[in-house]
Amino acid sequence: MVATDKVFAGSIPEIYDRFLVPLIFEPYAIDLAAMLSKAAPEKVLEVAAGTGVLTRALAARLSATTRLVATDLNPPMVAYAKTRLADDRIEWKQADGLALPFEDGSFDAVACQFGVMFFPDKVQGYREARRVLKPGGRYIFNVWDRISENEFADVVTQALAEIFPDDPPRFLARTPHGYHDADKVRAELGAAGFTDVSVDAVDHRSKAGSPRDPAIAYCQGTPLRNEIETRDASRLIEATDRAAEAVAQRFGRDAVDGRIRALVITAIR
Repeated sequence: MVATDKVFAGSIPEIYDRFLVPLIFEPYAIDLAAMLSKAAPEKVLEVAAGTGVLTRALAARLSATTRLVATDLNPPMVAYAKTRLADDRIEWKQADGLALPFEDGSFDAVACQFGVMFFPDKVQGYREARRVLKPGGRYIFNVWDRISENEFADVVTQALAEIFPDDPPRFLARTPHGYHDADKVRAELGAAGFTDVSVDAVDHRSKAGSPRDPAIAYCQGTPLRNEIETRDASRLIEATDRAAEAVAQRFGRDAVDGRIRALVITAIR
């Protein structure tokens, strides 16, 4: 992982929430919130909350007495998420998933939606989740499957390789879609002390009103933007246009619909 893979700043949080959240994140947030609500936790920690899509889903499903601490490494993401949801049950906090500022056994559940891929040390992140869980507590998170199983991301990545053939931007394949080996996930959870682990592949459909929406979502609403601008900041719009055309050629020029697949993991403390 390169340093810019973890930078969600500038206009990225707003574009991320407007375009990428409905495109790929909302259905999985609903899934995780439903899973957590069945366990009826009294106190929940969310790691890597981003702009708060899972936070909002949890707020809608959890009981009126459940307390939720929502954290993210990036202060701009936390600041933006707070503007989207006012709820007395929620505490917002900037925090590093590899060094959580909470006491041992503080939470009934820890949730993380598409965040562990960004941990430079996965085992340490898992150790921290286990440390702050009460005995019998649940760690529920998800990761994207390989990029070939996530069609819009794959098409956008291929399109940008045509724009920058000598140095293709590989953020999507390298980081969001770079941690998809279920056996590796199980092994690293085991190394962190978890013994009761389940992994399930879950498919959804990614839908948008036009081919341009996925192009904007990925090229301007993720750290892929940082890669594009590092190569040539003047070509961001050109890169977005090329990605939109590639999506149109593959999925049509009106509303578009592509496959997305993630692994959903539950580990018991």
